[in-house]
Amino acid sequence: MNHIAPVPVLTIDGPSGSGKGTVSRRVAEHLGWRLLDSGALYRAVGYAAGAAGLDLTDAEAVTRCAQSTKIRFQASADGGDTRILVNGHDATDELRTETAGAAASAIASIAAVRQALVDLQLGFRKSPGLVADGRDMGTVIFPDAPFKVFLTASAAERAKRRYKQLKEKGLNVTLASLQREIEARDHRDASRAVAPLKPAPEAVLVDSTGMRIDQVVARVLAVVQPQ
Repeated sequence: MNHIAPVPVLTIDGPSGSGKGTVSRRVAEHLGWRLLDSGALYRAVGYAAGAAGLDLTDAEAVTRCAQSTKIRFQASADGGDTRILVNGHDATDELRTETAGAAASAIASIAAVRQALVDLQLGFRKSPGLVADGRDMGTVIFPDAPFKVFLTASAAERAKRRYKQLKEKGLNVTLASLQREIEARDHRDASRAVAPLKPAPEAVLVDSTGMRIDQVVARVLAVVQPQ
């Protein structure tokens, strides 16, 4: 009987603002692998729950929402960022807001919501390979992944990156408040009882503070394709 090797997975975990999204996209493009943005799933459920007027602290209602929400990733017609459809609505722009991020963090602490999204995430593991971006990809969702990275950066650096992004969008934000939000979210994500944010024991730690994005991508690719 032939043993079929499982589809390879590269997990890229790390805190908010560490550059996981950009790095994961570029690495997936380079390898020709599929991409899972797990944070977008939580943002999508948070968005759907908000659109339905649910109280995000009502675990039962939010869990039902997680079980019924239809989420689809769709390639952009103009070659830009992947579009995210939530219950048939293109919610890509809404999911990038700070409000959506806060909602995602709030519902991610509900164990039943995380369980509802596990099967959906596992379904992304298809040939030729998968780059999975999130907070518990290497520890909970794909513990058998052969390649694992924990991508981080100082809170000050992450706040500066976020500040630049939001100012470019014309939003009125302050650097100090962004750093406070990031530090608060780090604490919440790392201290939650269910799937806390932490590196898998075998993960390669990459601190992107002071690094250009192409340097970070090269460092991550070296984990999968050592020279």
